[in-house]
Amino acid sequence: MTGAERREQLLVVGRGLFAQKGFDGTSVEEVAARARVSKPVVYEHFGGKEGLYAVVVDREVRALLSALSAALDTRAHPRVLLERTTLALLGYVEENTDGFRILVRDSPVAQTTGTFASLLGDVATQVEEMLSQEFRRLGLSVDAAPMYAQMLVGMVALTGQWWLGSRQPDKAVVAAHIVNLAWNGLSGMEPSPRLTPHAG
Repeated sequence: MTGAERREQLLVVGRGLFAQKGFDGTSVEEVAARARVSKPVVYEHFGGKEGLYAVVVDREVRALLSALSAALDTRAHPRVLLERTTLALLGYVEENTDGFRILVRDSPVAQTTGTFASLLGDVATQVEEMLSQEFRRLGLSVDAAPMYAQMLVGMVALTGQWWLGSRQPDKAVVAAHIVNLAWNGLSGMEPSPRLTPHAG
């Protein structure tokens, strides 16, 4: 096995263990045993568990961000963009279950960049631009677009986490319901929303 092949093998093994057991539950010894190598081989390629985890997370972040960015990179109608982005996230969950499990876990080596939260922040920035244009068209305050972008992205991400465990109903059905709530809510928004007197 070449050095590159060995590195790839360790990444595959590490990804599976991190998804199954989390960062804390995974050890270098177990990674080495599953890959049928000695512990020094793992250290040679990644410097330790933290290094292996960082590369695994970076790969997943890039894969998911690429899928979401591709869904947003078009001049389609905003509703179509919402549908495509929702399907892109659910598609990633479906096809990269281990990767998604790793991204949504808290980890002692997770920093403010390269995490699921920072990834969602990047996507929210792109959604914000789309919402700003739509808000202008509807005569709504553009200043509120960043907040609504966070709401939309958060709703899709949390639903993705829930769907990860059940896989029911079908991905397209889940996406349609998310878009139904988000789009119909957006299309009927009040220019200056207020809570009812009984709420506070």
